[in-house]
Amino acid sequence: MASSKSKDKSRTQDTPPPVPEPLPAPVADSHTHLDMQGRTAEESLKLAASVNVATLVQVGCDVRSSEWAVQQASAFPEIHATVALHPNEAPRLVLGDMDEWAGSGARRAAGGQAALEAAIGRIAELAARPEVVGIGETGLDYFRTGPEGVAAQQLSFRRHIALAKEFGKALVIHDRDAHEDVLRILREEGAPDRVVFHCYSGDAAMARVCAEAGYYLSFAGPVTFKANDALREALRVTPLDRVLVETDAPFLTPVPFRGRPNAPYLIPYTVRSMAETLAADLRELCAALDANTRRVFELV
Repeated sequence: MASSKSKDKSRTQDTPPPVPEPLPAPVADSHTHLDMQGRTAEESLKLAASVNVATLVQVGCDVRSSEWAVQQASAFPEIHATVALHPNEAPRLVLGDMDEWAGSGARRAAGGQAALEAAIGRIAELAARPEVVGIGETGLDYFRTGPEGVAAQQLSFRRHIALAKEFGKALVIHDRDAHEDVLRILREEGAPDRVVFHCYSGDAAMARVCAEAGYYLSFAGPVTFKANDALREALRVTPLDRVLVETDAPFLTPVPFRGRPNAPYLIPYTVRSMAETLAADLRELCAALDANTRRVFELV
């Protein structure tokens, strides 16, 4: 039986953090998942607006969440949609639940390939919508998907790069433990005009490579974590006109509420930490972050 102390800690971890002091100028949350936060879109927007977070980019991870993102962007002018299959979604579609397949490996692969193609086809249909400002989150994730899923991830990533170029939308990249392959595939395929590394996790050397290529780097709660000096150094070497901020909510809550539910209204903690790291004026940083988000996603 759990102790009362552990129960109290669990309840605290589930409790939304308090609303912080508003930022002195509007900023945009360049990457969030409102569908996972336990609030209505209206509630999320109201909370965010109370701290001067005026624009939200709602990110799709599969067909269903991409369709939902478009619906919300159609309903609320403050919300903009991106659509894609998450890197971990591609292997799931291709490989499926191995125990459910009675046929040969070839039959399994053929069926999975058809499922992936059908899903990408639906993403392409959504990408044509005016509410959609980006293709993502796509990319590579070698942390959660083993070697058997690499081929499917890389194929899906290449197809999403092609969609971003076809429809003239920003490419939003999820890159976890796959830096070299992500950069290599971008070179091989030819990167779209506008590329965002969501929740940037590389070092300063990679940040310089990305800056030279003209990519945007979006920083989330981990840039506030005490141990992440290398990430803060990456922020320092990134040109200010290529820096974004995001929550990736409900994940990656910034200090001092790490481990509790994240949401767009908590961006002020991350922005203030970034300003301290950069020794920047807070109002000027807010203006730059907002302008960069509007530029990369071509928001009016």
